[in-house]
Amino acid sequence: MTAEPMPRRWRDADGEHIDVRGLAPPQPLVAILRLVREQGDAGAAVIVHHDRDPLLLYAELAEIGWVAERIGAEPGEVRLRLTREP
Repeated sequence: MTAEPMPRRWRDADGEHIDVRGLAPPQPLVAILRLVREQGDAGAAVIVHHDRDPLLLYAELAEIGWVAERIGAEPGEVRLRLTREP
């Protein structure tokens, strides 16, 4: 039995990054929401590296007061900046 791949996480000047490319649904959604909740009310931006547009994520973010903005990425990658609503 092979282990499920884990999302890769790191922090830089842009914020907390999470790379969920290659994960099977619903793992990307679960991992992203877990990281956002860890950030708390004063959390840093979360940068998501995904291989598709995570349509189910947007409503979940709105419920907890976060918004997503698509930002520049390499071909074949969807990159989002998640931030608390002002």
